[in-house]
Amino acid sequence: MKRILVSGGAGFIGSHLCTRLIKDGHYVICLDNLFTGSEANFAHLKNNPNFEFVFHDVEYPYFAKDIDEIYNLACPASPIHYQYDAIKTIKTSVLGAINMLGLAKRNNAKILQASTSEIYGDPIIHPQIENYWGNVNPIGIRSCYDEGKRCAETLFMDYYRQNKVRIKIIRIFNTYGPRMLPNDGRVVSNFVVQALQNQDITIYGEGNQTRSFQYVDDLIEGMVRMMNTEEDFIGPVNIGNPMEFSILELAEKVIRLSGSKSKLVFKPLPHDDPKQRQPDITLAKRKLEWQPTIELEEGLLYMIEYFKDYRS
Repeated sequence: MKRILVSGGAGFIGSHLCTRLIKDGHYVICLDNLFTGSEANFAHLKNNPNFEFVFHDVEYPYFAKDIDEIYNLACPASPIHYQYDAIKTIKTSVLGAINMLGLAKRNNAKILQASTSEIYGDPIIHPQIENYWGNVNPIGIRSCYDEGKRCAETLFMDYYRQNKVRIKIIRIFNTYGPRMLPNDGRVVSNFVVQALQNQDITIYGEGNQTRSFQYVDDLIEGMVRMMNTEEDFIGPVNIGNPMEFSILELAEKVIRLSGSKSKLVFKPLPHDDPKQRQPDITLAKRKLEWQPTIELEEGLLYMIEYFKDYRS
């Protein structure tokens, strides 16, 4: 049994990761300040003797002994939340990385950074491969998240080179699934909630911008596999679904699968919104023996059922 710390463990992705790690037989410390996370996300784990929740903000150091592994997920990930307090967002990414890396160094623990496809910005290379440096606006309204995550990757690499900390870096592409917040501004949850309420579905721009949508279970499998790779493989590795869909296609699928009467309405494209986003997962296939298994329509049906219950 390993003692594993998950920062941001009460969030959408973090809570699924905690569940998986406990299922695998480990002791899990869930660290979260509940800014976007929720106690409801780990309610099913509260009475498990191998689960511990600690209310803590990773902007500040955290001290613990006998930690074997750390998954660093702490940071608001949807534009509505990370733009709400941009300074706090970048502090969470940068100071959080420093504090979690310090904890890993003191414990000689292995640590995984949950980075993001947003480090590629509005890419001029398609699909995006890990050696692409990105096309990011450093002074835009999304920069607090994009540049915060880029700086966190820098810190991980420098702790690896300078202090021999054992690191892993993944770059997460658009992920959806149960426990997403209905009002977090992310496209899949937005569309499903609007469709179930027969509200107009909001399309930004003409809906031609593309995304690749990954179901959360596939992501968690990729994260665990990455953590368990050989010591000298550190990444970064893209974890995402390479099947590319336009936003318009996504909206049409949601309407059809939910039986909604919603109509499409079009609004101006947000500033710095990427036009294309698709991962090259060649490296993940080769090094992790991983690729997504849940197709978009199957995952959307799970989401529709989840939000039906959420509304009741």
